[in-house]
Amino acid sequence: MTDKATTLILFGATGDLAARMLLPSLYGLHRDGLLPPALRIVATARSAHDDASFRAHAHEALKAHVPDSFFDEDASAAFLERLSYVTLDATDGAGYQRLAEAVGPSGETAIFLSTAPSLFKPTIDNLKAVGLAGGHVRLALEKPLGTDLASSQAINDAVAAAFPEERTFRIDHYLGKETVQNLLALRFANLLFEPVWSSNHIDHVQITVSETVGLEGRDDYYEKSGALRDMVQNHMLQLLALVAMEPPSHFDATAVRDEKVKVLRSLRPIRAEETVIGQYGAGAVGGQPVPAYAEELGRPSGIETFVALKAHVDNWRWAGVPFYLRTGKRLPARRTEIAIQFRDLPHSMFAGRGANAAPNRLIIAIQPEENITLELMAKQPGLDRGGIRLRRVELDIEQADAFADVRRRIAYERLLLDLIEGDPTLFVRRDEVEAQWQWIDGIRAAWDQAGLTPRGYGAGSWGPSAAIALIERDGRSWND
Repeated sequence: MTDKATTLILFGATGDLAARMLLPSLYGLHRDGLLPPALRIVATARSAHDDASFRAHAHEALKAHVPDSFFDEDASAAFLERLSYVTLDATDGAGYQRLAEAVGPSGETAIFLSTAPSLFKPTIDNLKAVGLAGGHVRLALEKPLGTDLASSQAINDAVAAAFPEERTFRIDHYLGKETVQNLLALRFANLLFEPVWSSNHIDHVQITVSETVGLEGRDDYYEKSGALRDMVQNHMLQLLALVAMEPPSHFDATAVRDEKVKVLRSLRPIRAEETVIGQYGAGAVGGQPVPAYAEELGRPSGIETFVALKAHVDNWRWAGVPFYLRTGKRLPARRTEIAIQFRDLPHSMFAGRGANAAPNRLIIAIQPEENITLELMAKQPGLDRGGIRLRRVELDIEQADAFADVRRRIAYERLLLDLIEGDPTLFVRRDEVEAQWQWIDGIRAAWDQAGLTPRGYGAGSWGPSAAIALIERDGRSWND
C-alpha cells in the first residue's frame, strides 16, 4: 500500500462520466469524511473554464445526480473548495506545463484518465515530459483499452514507458459494484458454498448483461466495438473469472489477480457454432416503439448488438461445466445477473409420490437491483393424501433490506477511493487484459473464418431465436 494521494488530477472533467459518476462519487466520499483532508482535485478538459465557472458546473452536476436525501449545500460548498481547473487540449504540450504548475510540488499524485484511447499515448508522453509520471504518480485508465490484443499491447507499452505496473490502475467499474465484491464474500467467507462450487455439483453457469437502450449517441464508438468488445471482453469476463477462480491465499491485489488470470488463460477457444450474434431491428421496448439499429445509425452496418456464447474453463474444477454468456442492446429488461444452476438430485425419494424436485439455483443480481437469491425445494403446506407436494421457494438477501443502515454507493466511489489510497486489488492487471483480448480475438477470427454475420432480432425480444437454440439443444434454458 502506497501513501494516500494529496492531489487527484481528473481528465475529461466536463464530460458525461464526470457529471454522472465521478463528481458525485467524490462528493459522497468527501461528505462521509473518507477523502484525505488535504486532498486537492485538479480538473482538466478542453472546455474553457476558470476555477469559479468549473465549480458552478460541478455544483449543477451534483444537484442533478446526487439523491436529494444525500445532497447538502454546506457539504457541497466545502467539497467544491477542493476543486481547481486547468483548460487543456490533450494534444497540446504547452497546456501540460500549466497543469504541472497548478499541481505544484505535490507529494503522491493520482491521475484519472478518461479520454479517447487515441489520446492515451500523447497524454502520457506529455505527462512524463512535465514530471507528472514516475514514482510519485499513479494512473487510472478508463476503457476501452484497445480494440484487439495488438492495440491493447500498444497502449500498455505506452503506459509502461511512464508508469510502472504497480502504479497503473485499469478500471472495470463492475468491480466497484457491491454485489460483485459480495461474490467473493459469498464464495470464500461461507463454508456452505465452497465445497459444492465445482463440476461435482454445478451443472452450468449463466451470465446475462442485458440493456434496453440503443446507441445513445455513441455511434462512432459502438461501430468500432460491437457487443463482444463492449461488454464481453471486459465486464463479463471479469464476472466469469470471479465465479470460476480458485480461493486466493489472501485478499490482496497480487493473490486475487493471480487467480483471475489463471481462469482467463484456461478459457477454451470458442468455435463459431458455439456463438450467436445479432443486430436489433425495429420493435418496442417498455411499450414504446424504437427504430432498428441501422436506422439509428443512419446507414447499413454489420456490427453485432447481441452476442451469446457457450464458454468452457478447461481446468480440474470446471471440466464439463458450460458457461453461457449473453449480452445485447434493445432487450426486454435492463439486467445484469449471474445464475449458478446446480445439478439434479442423484435420486429423489419423492418421485414415486408424484412430486418433482427441481435443481437448486443461486442467482446473484448485480443491476438494476442488487440481491442474492437461493432457490430451494420445500413442502407445500397442506394435508397431502396422494403424495407430498413440492414447491420452489426463494431465500432472498436483498442488499437494500439486509443493509438498510448503509448508504448504497456508486461503484466509482470504491474505485476512486482505492486509487487515492493506492490499493489496486479491484483494478485489472495487464496480463488479465491481454488474456481477455487473446480469447476475444480468437472468437472474432472464428467468426471471420465461418463468414458469420449478425442475425436480425426484434427490439424488445431476447435476441435471435438461435440464441435460445444455443442453450436448449443442451437441454437447458435461459433464466428469463
